[in-house]
Amino acid sequence: MTSSDSGDREKVVSKLPPTLQQDLKVRAAQHGTDIQHAVEAGIEAWRKLGSNLPAADTTGAKAFATFLPSGQWDAFRTDCAARGVSLIQGLTQSVQVWLETNPAPAIVRPEHPKRIVACNQKGGVGKTAIAAGTGEALAEDREQLHPVRISKHFAAALTGTAEQPASPLDYEDLPGLGLRVLLVDFDPQCHLTKQLGHMPLPIDGDSLTKHMAGEAKGDIADLIVPIEDPRFGDRLNLLPACTDAFLLDVKLSGVRAREAALERALAAVESDYDVIIIDCPPSLGLSMDAAAYYGRRRTDEAPGNSGILIVVQAEDSSADAYDLLTSQIEDLRGDMHLELEYLGIVVNHYDARRGYIATSSLQSWMDIKDPRVVGVIGDLKEQKEAVRMKQPLLAYSPRCDQSVGMRALAREIS
Repeated sequence: MTSSDSGDREKVVSKLPPTLQQDLKVRAAQHGTDIQHAVEAGIEAWRKLGSNLPAADTTGAKAFATFLPSGQWDAFRTDCAARGVSLIQGLTQSVQVWLETNPAPAIVRPEHPKRIVACNQKGGVGKTAIAAGTGEALAEDREQLHPVRISKHFAAALTGTAEQPASPLDYEDLPGLGLRVLLVDFDPQCHLTKQLGHMPLPIDGDSLTKHMAGEAKGDIADLIVPIEDPRFGDRLNLLPACTDAFLLDVKLSGVRAREAALERALAAVESDYDVIIIDCPPSLGLSMDAAAYYGRRRTDEAPGNSGILIVVQAEDSSADAYDLLTSQIEDLRGDMHLELEYLGIVVNHYDARRGYIATSSLQSWMDIKDPRVVGVIGDLKEQKEAVRMKQPLLAYSPRCDQSVGMRALAREIS
């Protein structure tokens, strides 16, 4: 064990079991505090105990360093000697005391599930990838740390060129959000269903379309399947699509209060989830009306909790599609007196090496301001590989730049 002065704190080098080091790192991040302050508080609490704790298992203890207030380590060393325990044993007990008195914060379950409607009437912009990646990031394990992009000026850093590459961004390891998420494949092409390794629902069976059209054959909960991976636990689920969704607009034309058809269909399972993400088809028909209506702000719901997430690319045709989509949303707002909010714009498949068109288009999206850009996701190989492997991106390549960006996006709109 050694120590060296560093201002009003001194560096202390000791040992702790590796599992305890990881638990300390995660719990400190969950509480938004530094490890050094957690250890400081744990030592002070341990020193005030009136009797010794049962011996802790320190098998496999590895090097651990932190900074403590000047003089605390010497006083702690004296207390350990007086109590007849080693420094490693005393430090281990101190960290355990802090962990026990600072349990993981409970997740606050919302009164209304957050409803994210990922859309754009232009195909090929990557709505499915954004819907899936956002859901995965929201559901990641709270007891593990995951790299998250923390730059507040991500777009500025991404506007480099081939001659002047983009600057590297800052990252931070943060606990997962641990939310219960339902991904709804609302697209008859079934891309989300297939990308996550599931089969579309059989056309002669039950489906979301049938529930929306009043032709349900059973409970909608029976159609939901889990996305199985340890990092998501049992928190990430999928409502698969069925090709009968190609007929949805026709069926909705004969349904009473058709704009509320999606809400009626999902009402039975809403209480099981914190977040519901709708992966919309590239369409401006009645199905899009139903999806947009589902994302409206409900009575007593907080502003910005639910709404429209527009996925675009840094090129000109996305701008044309954006105008069509926002016109439809404005018509819905006016005709039905909806409080329908934008959660933001996500610029997907971005690559500054494509030159002026990409960089100038990104700047044009940034200039809109309302809705604002809430995420820029690079055009990299990992997403394509994950699709080929039929795996969630954040499970296939959890530390790639796209995964890091998805986590930042999830936190930006959560």
